[in-house]
Amino acid sequence: MTDPTHSRRNFLKLTSLGMAVLPFAAQAALAKKEQTYLVYVGTFAQPGAESIFLYRLNPATGALTRVGATKAGANPTYFTLDPKQRFLYTVNETNEYKGGKSGSVRAYSVDRKTGGLTLLNEQSSFGPGPCYISLDHTNKEVLVANYAGGSICALPVQANGQLGAPSATVQHTGSGPHKNQNAPHAHCFLADPANKFGLAVDLGLDKVLAYPLEPASGKFSTNATTAFATAPGAGPRHLTFHANNHWAYLINELNSTVTALTYDAAKGAFTELQTLSSLPADFKGENSCADIHVSPNGKFLYGSNRGHDSLVVYAIDQSSGKLTLVQHISTQGKTPRNFTLDPSGRIALVGNQNTNNIVTYRIDGQTGKLTPTGVSIEVPAPVCLKVVPDFLGA
Repeated sequence: MTDPTHSRRNFLKLTSLGMAVLPFAAQAALAKKEQTYLVYVGTFAQPGAESIFLYRLNPATGALTRVGATKAGANPTYFTLDPKQRFLYTVNETNEYKGGKSGSVRAYSVDRKTGGLTLLNEQSSFGPGPCYISLDHTNKEVLVANYAGGSICALPVQANGQLGAPSATVQHTGSGPHKNQNAPHAHCFLADPANKFGLAVDLGLDKVLAYPLEPASGKFSTNATTAFATAPGAGPRHLTFHANNHWAYLINELNSTVTALTYDAAKGAFTELQTLSSLPADFKGENSCADIHVSPNGKFLYGSNRGHDSLVVYAIDQSSGKLTLVQHISTQGKTPRNFTLDPSGRIALVGNQNTNNIVTYRIDGQTGKLTPTGVSIEVPAPVCLKVVPDFLGA
């Protein structure tokens, strides 16, 4: 005969084990299901207006929920965050700062409970119209490109997150054949993957210039070499690297093309693989390209067209780095100056500057194609979108 006490003990033991396992599995599944991201949005705005907005992104649906906003001065049109999301550094794209012909650069601390921003300090950008900012890979220096001034600078990052005054500056000189190239126009300045060179993309000069970085001192050497020269009148704007650090992709604003490149990290130099149009063959209107990103899985490349108001999608050949056209899709608004992809590679977000809206798309991980989620939110003149892990409440 079975001992009823023993049987009951076994039953309770098994039940307790089940209860221990099932809730954990359910919680894990729930946590995975509810994984979210935060999206900081920079805008063109008046000095006293809310100008950097914060949203929560649901990567399963593409939904965006407003969390808050900060009055971050006039035109915080491009910014970057340190890898731990403790500090945010933004340009203020203006032509005057403290009576001089310059924009400015601001450092903010990030509130880990609310995502809100608190101003730490502000410095000159060494030129009018700063439009791009990035951190080197040691997080010791901020690199800034001034479009209107045609100049670049580096600002050292201090231990408390504040920025020192510009520690290295260069004024570019020259011009190009296009009507928008009557002067230099630095449009992108970022560290290469090895943190050996700062690569300055100048739209007015049709060049990418390589400056040796000196992160220990928070500056760069002003002895530049030409890393790449585009076709005359191309107007290179933004540069991005593939995760393998060997391929790179350059979007050219003025002739609406994308150039695939290989990178020699020792020399800080690029070699062209191919250049493709960013537009459909039958498009006849005015267009200027803007932003460019590689998908997190490294299989696809995305670029934005202003005029055609679309995203172009290319497949990246995994053996050569060359591109093949996949898709053009409307951005459901006008002038997509900036867009981004969430870290999971499931959602693309596009800011339409002239129709004051942000829209989201599902990304097919196998084909790279985009499908609208149906989500569109109103944001005044969105021109910079950065997606980071959701740290609120962590």
